[in-house]
Amino acid sequence: MHTTQQNKIKATETNTAMGPNETFEYAPSIESTDIVKIAPKNKLFINGKFIEPTSGKYFPTINPATEEKISEIADANAADVDKAVKAARKAYTNVWSKLSGKERGRYLFRIARIIQERAREFAVLETLDNGKPIRESRDIDIPLVAAHFFYYAGWADKLHYAVPGSGLKQPKPLGVVAQIIPWNFPLLMAAWKIAPALACGNTVVLKPAESTSLSCLLLAEVLQEAGLPDGVVNIVTGAGETGAALVSHPDINKIAFTGSTDVGRLILKSVANTDKKLTLELGGKSAHIIYEDAAIDQAVEGVINGIYFNQGHVCCAGSRLLLEESIADTFVDKLKLRMEKLRVGNPLDKNTDIGAINSAEEHQKIKRLIDTGKTEGGEYYEPSSLTLPAKGYFHKPCFFNKVSSAFTLSRVEVFGPVLAISTFRTTQEAIMKANDTPYGLAAGVWSEKGSKIHKTAQGLKAGVIWANTFNKFDPTSPFGGYFESGFGREGGRHGLLPYLEV
Repeated sequence: MHTTQQNKIKATETNTAMGPNETFEYAPSIESTDIVKIAPKNKLFINGKFIEPTSGKYFPTINPATEEKISEIADANAADVDKAVKAARKAYTNVWSKLSGKERGRYLFRIARIIQERAREFAVLETLDNGKPIRESRDIDIPLVAAHFFYYAGWADKLHYAVPGSGLKQPKPLGVVAQIIPWNFPLLMAAWKIAPALACGNTVVLKPAESTSLSCLLLAEVLQEAGLPDGVVNIVTGAGETGAALVSHPDINKIAFTGSTDVGRLILKSVANTDKKLTLELGGKSAHIIYEDAAIDQAVEGVINGIYFNQGHVCCAGSRLLLEESIADTFVDKLKLRMEKLRVGNPLDKNTDIGAINSAEEHQKIKRLIDTGKTEGGEYYEPSSLTLPAKGYFHKPCFFNKVSSAFTLSRVEVFGPVLAISTFRTTQEAIMKANDTPYGLAAGVWSEKGSKIHKTAQGLKAGVIWANTFNKFDPTSPFGGYFESGFGREGGRHGLLPYLEV
């Protein structure tokens, strides 16, 4: 992949700030795919080089907005995984573990700067491969990716800790880390995992999701450009068998997995009889609680962002809306009005609010769960004003009103733009309903009273709780859940601890 320069568009506009003959430059409504050139076949990244897979097999990656093939991705087998792990072990033993934290931080800082410089490439590629709106890729995902590398660059030389009577001690890295990431935030999930692992002195073998590998392979180019020593980060692409080979490899010291709860259980069983360390960030069915004294219009925007951001492909999405009974009808009416104004369509259009569902399989799963919700009797609503594109895996944002905790949509993670709405009368009932789930990843609380927010938060069993906002992320803040949402934390100082032997 390489950058091509896009001609800037000029237009003439008359206003009080400029004369009628003056020109200004602006970004086009639809982002050009010429920003990034994609190779017809994308190889594995092992020991600092792009190499062919041992089997010679490749599989297609599809643009979910057009259902057309973008490119082909190498299908790594156990032999390829073994090469990657050996390269990571050699780099750890001979190079990376011997560098000072200050030197490691310099590499991370350099990576962050190059990501900023190539941000437009990354944004377009992420949207093409994933289906998310370019506005989200450009304004949220890619800046956060760079921010995580900057943040952990600063931590790399500050990992020492004090032991009474013994002075300062330096914790040891674990060694070779296997990292398996999902398709909903490909590059951001890679940054969440790679940056702290490298800051702590570990080396990495990363496996992206098979449907969204392109941005991680572009990241490999950045690692080369930054001069990262060969073998410090290796990227093997493939499906479940590739991930299984990585998890079961005997020379892996730690596994970090983000994905479904079902796969997380399989990984947990696989490593149960080993000494491998493990962190799991799994599914969620997060509650979004709105009290009657909340700023209603702002809360409506928060709910929209909580469930329809990234097509609902968010593990911590606010997929269960709990409304105080006295405002339920008013809130639902306002929510309907706002949803009528959402725009679903071409993800490369900067005016698009909701892009394409990531794959045909996910699209069918979402539709099946919606059919189940209709069968169980919930009041279904989707905006009548929206027209979906003829091609692509698109779905209207929707909700089911007046559902109970027993409904399938109240208990199963849909991972799509589907909201389940119920009501409560008291704070205690809100907390009880919010906690009535096998998951424990996130929650949101809206109220003008700080005491009510704190009382509610104290009763919630969730790893991340937002107050008067939702789906806001920062590299300084820890993220993770309880119960079937997994264990361990990523982000912030807490995100370093799973990669250290203290």
